Amino acid sequence: MMNSWSSLHALQRPAAVAGYVGLIVVLLGLTVFEFSAIGERRATVSAEEEMLAQMEGRSPTARKNIGSPFTDAPSGSPFLQGQTVTVAGAALLQRVTTAVSLLGGNVLSSQVDLQKADAKDGWIGLVVSCDIEQASLQQLLYDIEAGMPFLFIDQLVVDAPPVGVASSRTHVLLAVSGQWLGGK
Repeated sequence: MMNSWSSLHALQRPAAVAGYVGLIVVLLGLTVFEFSAIGERRATVSAEEEMLAQMEGRSPTARKNIGSPFTDAPSGSPFLQGQTVTVAGAALLQRVTTAVSLLGGNVLSSQVDLQKADAKDGWIGLVVSCDIEQASLQQLLYDIEAGMPFLFIDQLVVDAPPVGVASSRTHVLLAVSGQWLGGK
């Protein structure tokens, strides 16, 4: 009987050791898996925080000196420049076209509105149709409204690419206006 017990015990010992080692391997595998999942979540959160900071203009690349509100003050005249209303309209078109081009966009069509309802007060309107990367749209809007001369976005229509299309370019229709003082 003793011999049978000892052979049974001898067979159970390697099985117990193998079970113990297997359990340790499984636990180590789960630990590695969880740490990699945590790393992926951290990377996602970090990317989303950076995107949010960029959208809010808080990223280090967007603003160098946040301490002083007068550091980033735009320079120049707040009004559209030009001897005639036509030249001022061309300056408005050039300003918006340059802003779109600097961000890698393409102006598809444009129309300067010199006979706008507010034209008697010196307001000149512009409607621009363009394609731009979706990620650059907020920067475009900021560039148009933040600089000199003061420009105002009266209307914004964004037509995102259809679902399933790999392109990240968006079709944008902008109505922009600025004031010209040459007529007064």
